Parts: sequence; structure tokens; C-alpha cells
Amino acid sequence: QVQLVESGGGLVQAGGSLRLSCAASGRNFNNVFMGWFRQASGKEREFVASISWRTFRSYYADSVKGRFTITSDNSENTVYLQMNSLKPEDTGVYYCAASALGSVSPYGSYPYWGQGTQVTVSS
Repeated sequence: QVQLVESGGGLVQAGGSLRLSCAASGRNFNNVFMGWFRQASGKEREFVASISWRTFRSYYADSVKGRFTITSDNSENTVYLQMNSLKPEDTGVYYCAASALGSVSPYGSYPYWGQGTQVTVSS
């Protein structure tokens, strides 16, 4: 059974930084995309970033390019999201997600989700 456990959220002032972690377990993740999504209050969940666990290529939403960095530690089955220059509009619940095995797109479906971690950026 796939389990994704996020940590690292919190309250930070605008301009500050946070690093989120996602510990994955339950299967082989060598040929999947691992993604971060977020959902602000009253809004739909949106894509933030994704990384190929096989090629390490990363993908970002335009709103976070140049500020956020997604990385993976395959030996620890952990994915990170380093968030710098945070803005109040980055506030929301951040979710880690895993694609199906063999997925060919970072923008495809993600059947597996963590419970989410709250990020609040004050102005």
C-alpha cells in the first residue's frame, strides 16, 4: 500500500523560506513522477512542481519558477520542495502525490496522495 507522508509546513513571513518533505513507501518508485500540489482556501487544487524519479527532470508551475525547487533522494524515497521568496499567495495546503508506474507525463493523473501540510505566508 502506497503511503506518502508530508512534513515541513508552517507559518513564515513573506520573503522567507520553507522546505517540505515527502516520505514515500509501499512500492518501487523508480519509474514514477512525484508531484507537489497546493490548495488555497476556496480554490481548486493546483499543480506546483513535479520530478521524474528516473531522470530527475523537474517541472514547475509558472507561478513558482525561480523560487521553488523540487528534488528527490532516491535512496531515502523522499521528495523535497524548497520554497524561497515566499509570498502570501503561496498560502495553502501542500500535498505530495505519486503517479502510476510508467507514467509518461508529469501532468497526468496522480492516484496516490499524502494528507497535506499547511503553509501560511504572512504579509
